[in-house]
Amino acid sequence: MQVCNHCYDACLKEEDLKMMEECIRLDRECADICAYAAESMARNSPFVQQICQLCAKICEACGNECKKHDHVHCQQCAEACLICAETCRKMAS
Repeated sequence: MQVCNHCYDACLKEEDLKMMEECIRLDRECADICAYAAESMARNSPFVQQICQLCAKICEACGNECKKHDHVHCQQCAEACLICAETCRKMAS
């Protein structure tokens, strides 16, 4: 969540915002679902498995998009998102 928020903020400062549009959108989606997943785990939601499955899908999408960009913040975000996706899949199984 924190890495996505950092990437989101840094992407907004990039020169070519149009090129970063999908990265920015997915950073927001990913940060939001990660926060929601953490909250659902903290309150023992009966939907944790489904939320973690969705979180994994969004994290993977964000990671794959960020990998396309050479910016350091995007590469760091890609790495964190792909690790998060793997962790969420384990938690959902």
